[in-house]
Amino acid sequence: MVREWDPRRAPSAEIGSLLDTLNAVLAADLPADPPWRDGSLREYLAEVMPGERRISWVAQAVPGPDGQPGPILGHINVLLLGDIGVIDLLVHPSVRRHGVGRQLLQVAAHRTLQEGFQSIGVEVVGDTPAVDFYTSLGFVREYVETRSVLRLDRVDWTALSGMASGISSGYRLEFCPGGPPDELLDAYARAKAEVRDTENADGEDDDDPRPSSYDPQRLRDSLDCLDRRGMKPYIVLAIHERTRRVAGLTEVVVPAQHPTRADQYDTIVSPDHRGYGIDRAIKARMLLELRSAEPELTEVQTWNAQANEAMLAVNAELGFRPDREWCEYGVDVAELAHRLDAIG
Repeated sequence: MVREWDPRRAPSAEIGSLLDTLNAVLAADLPADPPWRDGSLREYLAEVMPGERRISWVAQAVPGPDGQPGPILGHINVLLLGDIGVIDLLVHPSVRRHGVGRQLLQVAAHRTLQEGFQSIGVEVVGDTPAVDFYTSLGFVREYVETRSVLRLDRVDWTALSGMASGISSGYRLEFCPGGPPDELLDAYARAKAEVRDTENADGEDDDDPRPSSYDPQRLRDSLDCLDRRGMKPYIVLAIHERTRRVAGLTEVVVPAQHPTRADQYDTIVSPDHRGYGIDRAIKARMLLELRSAEPELTEVQTWNAQANEAMLAVNAELGFRPDREWCEYGVDVAELAHRLDAIG
């Protein structure tokens, strides 16, 4: 049974059932990834940025002989933002190849079409069954990143301390748990705007509200949204002491849903301040701070465009190791809905 589902109003038992399915998917497709926890999972599924909407559906097994609701075996949500709908779909491995994923995608495609959107995007993890599923339905790969993972138990902390201090004179580093201070928000947003069209961004995910905005108000909204979703940001800034401008920054988020593995978001250095060792220093300083700020943390994961050789080299020096391809696929939503209707 497929039905529209609101995580804000769902019973706790349904949130727990969805968590079980999510962890079964991880165990099958990404066995090295940590299992998710129930911490703020409801909020993670419900909260969005101002002006965006997320609509969800679940596939639920029929009630048992005792009349109790069956487990949730599949879930899809579509985030409506800008001119595209971004979907996130999961199906319990025990019921794959039974049409559950197609049914969920069908209702999401029709709703996205009704809402006036022309295309649907999705992130697809390489070397998983999702690749064949989406390509068989007409999705086309549009962009590829490499995910890399750093295990903190393999870090040379002495060497890392040297990297954190290996920055040219005239700059200082500031550690900002929770986000940049109010007096630096404008400079922070301005630094991000300066590199918006360059290749020096580390880890971007349009389906995740996060501090990657280019104006101060949207940056505030993004930080607020992260907080509501149970995702704690940490930021290290490189400040050019003479001008007080933000010369570089790096962002890491520790989600309540998997607090043993943090997510690297943007790492950027303003064009006028490149070549002074800022990128390596701010990322090294971040890892040193996280070591004490997040005692549960054991890993950090990051995503990089495969052409971004400079950042890939910095990450390799820090100890990150390539893990998986992370691909963005897209499709015309009207064509997708027609194809799914024809399959039945």
